[in-house]
Amino acid sequence: MLFYVLSRKTYARNLQYRGAHMVHNIASALFGFIYTSIWTAIAADQPLGEYGSAGIVSYVAFNQCSLWVAAFMTNGLGIEQSVRTGSIALELMRPVHLFYQLMCKEWGQVAYQFVYKFIPIYALYAVVLPMYIPKSLMTWLTTAVALILAGYLSICINYIIGAVALWTTESRWLYWVNHAFSMLLSGFLIPLEWLPEPLAFIARWSFYPFLHYVPTRIYLGMSSPLSLLGSLAWAVILTAICLGLTSLMRRKVEVQGG
Repeated sequence: MLFYVLSRKTYARNLQYRGAHMVHNIASALFGFIYTSIWTAIAADQPLGEYGSAGIVSYVAFNQCSLWVAAFMTNGLGIEQSVRTGSIALELMRPVHLFYQLMCKEWGQVAYQFVYKFIPIYALYAVVLPMYIPKSLMTWLTTAVALILAGYLSICINYIIGAVALWTTESRWLYWVNHAFSMLLSGFLIPLEWLPEPLAFIARWSFYPFLHYVPTRIYLGMSSPLSLLGSLAWAVILTAICLGLTSLMRRKVEVQGG
């Protein structure tokens, strides 16, 4: 019940800014068109392996849509701001676990972005681009599970980033470091198999591919549902880290300005 209430409140809050968010959709769609144009030009001279010209367009387009589910989260889930104002002490005193509370709120944000950002951009790409559309219901269901797990992983990562603010005063720098690594190692800009080997090795042993590469490969029918086992494993690991950090936060809280 609490999950539904907190998520619904966040979803409803975002509804007040639907007009402004349409600008984000236009910008995001334009970036997607730029990326697909670049890959289309490359495909004119290169075979692009198993993807081919149409496949890489679908790969890039779907990745651009999935940013709104697996990447664009609240910076540190708002923990950094709570540290600055001192309200983090009150948040930790609530009878609801801090991680669960913030996770519920962020799922409302993700649900809003899926409805008002992911779906409109995907519909636009499906009309104007040679977008691959899965014909199997199982593919759609597996892709949905992959996106949900990707969203959860991103929530956990941002919670960890926010928690760091208790020991470093602010963690905005870590948010942007994570964003840079995500763009490079998640397969968003380039499929992992085309990365230089040192980077590909790091990516394969990190959680980043499960944010974009794995969901998109499943959507394209290039990876089996078994690849979700990696997403589940990282979900368990990151959840344990989030819970452990919360325990440390309860023992020692250092805030600025409150």
